[in-house]
Amino acid sequence: MKKFSFYTLGCKVNQYETQAMREAFIRAGYIEANPLDRADLYIINTCTVTAKADKECRRLIRKVNRCNPAAKVIVTGCYAESDEDVLGRMQGVYKVIKNNAKDSIVDIIESRKDMTDSKVIGYTPLSVSGFKDHSKAFVKIQDGCDNFCSYCKIPFVRGKPRSRDIDSTLKEVRQLVSSGYKEIVLSGICLGVWGKELRGPRELPDIIEKIVDIDGDFRLRLSSIEPANLNERLIDLVQSEHKLCKHFHIPLQSGDDRILSAMNRPYTSKGYLGLIDLVRDKIEGVSITTDVLVGFPGESDSCFQNTCDLLEAIQPLRIHIFPYSRRPGTMAAEMGPDIPRGIIKDRARRLQALAVEKSHEFRKTFLGKTTNVLVENERNLSDGLFQGYDDRYIKIVIKSDAGRCRGIVSVRVDGVDSDHTWGTII
Repeated sequence: MKKFSFYTLGCKVNQYETQAMREAFIRAGYIEANPLDRADLYIINTCTVTAKADKECRRLIRKVNRCNPAAKVIVTGCYAESDEDVLGRMQGVYKVIKNNAKDSIVDIIESRKDMTDSKVIGYTPLSVSGFKDHSKAFVKIQDGCDNFCSYCKIPFVRGKPRSRDIDSTLKEVRQLVSSGYKEIVLSGICLGVWGKELRGPRELPDIIEKIVDIDGDFRLRLSSIEPANLNERLIDLVQSEHKLCKHFHIPLQSGDDRILSAMNRPYTSKGYLGLIDLVRDKIEGVSITTDVLVGFPGESDSCFQNTCDLLEAIQPLRIHIFPYSRRPGTMAAEMGPDIPRGIIKDRARRLQALAVEKSHEFRKTFLGKTTNVLVENERNLSDGLFQGYDDRYIKIVIKSDAGRCRGIVSVRVDGVDSDHTWGTII
């Protein structure tokens, strides 16, 4: 029986799609190789958000070809969409498979089905029954994006927005909850536009209201929501529904209005801050995480300082920092002036220090309070220490004398330092 192994790069959507493909291989009689085994097939599910992601994909192809030259390498994902010819010429690559063919990957590899090169029209029917090595499960309900931020290739490789139907989503969530998953993470390339092209049309809160009505002891987390898609109805739903995590990931990218305009981001720094203030006024203790792109063409010292000032005001729990990299075919690729790499690295370091400071300040507000933590795995620090995330996405190291600790547990926050939050099961 043939053995397969996956490498997955990038976002939660890619992780979901890897799981769907993994299950398809197992249904077809393949065996998943453990880390010490040599596989017959290596499937690399790629990302192309940054040049670094492209480079990592090529490194993995060379690694597999060097260590196991008899293996077949299958490349899929977003990098496969944008650079099919480049990848197809690399030594060891057997097939390059587009995103809209992931649901047919086994048939394509076994030559039972041809891969069409037509444009994506509908939502690609993928589904999962579980989530390997996770205590939470990602559920993809949306694909595609038409925002066309000037730095981003995703609209070119994922296509226009498409939404998953409600019935198949509810069926999958029910199965995952009945299988014991305590957290469901709704995911999409541009999650906030779910439903807009469906008959109706519909809005994201419509499907959320049906999911939280499903019986079971679970919580629901939303992945990234663009500022333009975060409306009062959604905020009020998160405030009132106990199954919804009190956490929003709202990409910022820059705190400078001139840079935001050049990025083709449809808001101002004042508008973004007003949105955060609205969320915090309505939801006590809500956490905010965000993305920041540093070193965009033309970003002056004062532009960067505006970003730092806005982050000071927002006090996010976590900041995902992305150094700008030129993506061919995007509007920003023709912009200038370029920011020297040394300056970008220095600004990224400064943002990281600010991120640690703001996270520490936010987490300290929960000292002595009780929170519900989904235990993810036992830490290899010493006996009785575990770790997990609460509904606000605070990572907490838990002390327990129970020997084993799993599921969602009530934890009192006992300590907070710059790197960790510590708690005890009560």
